[in-house]
Amino acid sequence: MDVKVEKTENKNEVKLSFTVEAEKFEEAMKKVYSKTAKYFNIPGFRKGKAPMNIVEKYYGKEIFYEDAFNELVPDLYDEAIKENNIEAVSKPDIDITQMEKGKDLIFTATVQTKPEVKLGKYKGIEIKKIEYNVSDEEINHELGHMQERNSRLISVEDRPVEEGDITVIDFEGFVDGVPFEGGKAENHELEIGSKTFIPGFEDQIIGMKIDEERDINVKFPEEYFSKDLAGKDATFKVKLHEIKKKELPELDDEFAKDVSEFDTLDELKKSIKEKIEEENKNKEKYETEEEAIKTVCENTEIDIPSGMIELEIDNMIKDIEARLSYQGLKLEQYLQMMGKTESEMRTEFEEQAKRSVKSRLVLEAIATAEDTLPTDEEVTEKIKEMAKQYNRDEKELLENEQLKSYLADSMKSEKAIDFIVKNAKIK
Repeated sequence: MDVKVEKTENKNEVKLSFTVEAEKFEEAMKKVYSKTAKYFNIPGFRKGKAPMNIVEKYYGKEIFYEDAFNELVPDLYDEAIKENNIEAVSKPDIDITQMEKGKDLIFTATVQTKPEVKLGKYKGIEIKKIEYNVSDEEINHELGHMQERNSRLISVEDRPVEEGDITVIDFEGFVDGVPFEGGKAENHELEIGSKTFIPGFEDQIIGMKIDEERDINVKFPEEYFSKDLAGKDATFKVKLHEIKKKELPELDDEFAKDVSEFDTLDELKKSIKEKIEEENKNKEKYETEEEAIKTVCENTEIDIPSGMIELEIDNMIKDIEARLSYQGLKLEQYLQMMGKTESEMRTEFEEQAKRSVKSRLVLEAIATAEDTLPTDEEVTEKIKEMAKQYNRDEKELLENEQLKSYLADSMKSEKAIDFIVKNAKIK
């Protein structure tokens, strides 16, 4: 195999020209034939028993070309990238010049490469001091949540519905007098003021009495996920079955004993304060680091290849798909609900992807410049901690090269961030 590497007219891009011996291409075709022979049904031969040359005559000589190319080329490409020390950051753009039985396979692979990072000022940058103090309001807010979680529901029969009540209703929705899909339910619990229904619906429940029936007129929002209903007027026929209200426990020492390991309300408040303080410290640290990264990135020049941005967007979408799968949703369903196309989503993610890629490249450059790269021993120690924390087989994790690479990159960024913040002027 012969490989020639040359820079293209585009910045951060190289073209690899491959010439692969005809014999290698022939071997790849034979390999493909062996894998797929069982699928060929040719008159005069038992299924899967027709010789390769007969299959080529029957279906055309090009029958195995594409699969043979896909069988052969990925390994050849990876080998060439490695041998020529090319840091590829995009998928290769393949252009086939010659692909024919009995002749050398000739093709090119154009790929974007890792860009040069021209670091600006990253030592002694100025960062505004970020500080969050715990207020009585925050403590009382948390206590209110605890009250809510420990409340009980009591039936109300002597008055109409009020804000904050939990109602049990039947409803059916109509647009232009015709019922629509998903617009009907029986014995549905609805908290008035929760804003879980169409704007205006819950407000019109207020004042209803038990067993009362009422027509409620609303308008679907223009951005409603169902395009068939978006912006349309609708009428819901509603019947009220039950009214309930929350009864909150008193905030006293007995409450503290019931909901926590503390004996007094003051001790519970102190514990809540300490928890919020810890959360604030983490918040301060995160925001300080983000501000430091932002400042350093603004001082740095990088011409980021489009392929890196596209790959980052790919990863962002994969992450969304993974999270949606836990909810039993597919990306297509989510996009339909949001009234967006995947192309529109990719456009929305573009700026975020640029920032993410740039910050990663900058942090890597700083780690290299300041020699703060993680050692093999540090990575190994991190893996051992993970094995212990998640009760995983230590040996198995230590043999996982992908995990090692991920942790090394993560630790590289962490060390660079620590360096920037330690050397920053925080005012």
